[in-house]
Amino acid sequence: MKSQIATSCLIIATLLGPVAAHAEDSDKDRTHPITFVKDSVITAKVKAMLADEKMKSLVHIKVDTDAKGAVVLSGKARTQEDADKAVAIASKVEGVTSVTSHIQVKKDD
Repeated sequence: MKSQIATSCLIIATLLGPVAAHAEDSDKDRTHPITFVKDSVITAKVKAMLADEKMKSLVHIKVDTDAKGAVVLSGKARTQEDADKAVAIASKVEGVTSVTSHIQVKKDD
């Protein structure tokens, strides 16, 4: 029960996070609001799927989506397998046209 509530809260926060976080965005080609919403939805779906994996390493991965559905993953993963898994998860999301990984493999000290 608690895990369902926590998962629900995480998904809601993930859906609302991009709206607040992208107040000043470096992507200047988002001239139409529908494009921005589409990008945010893709980003939220990828983040939610990464969170569903319940792997601590995947929590440190940042997701950005451009106007054409191209996803860029960055951050740190414990192993190359975790980084590869994040790419595989992102590529399965509806609306994603490509996935670029800038994930660094670094073990926790």
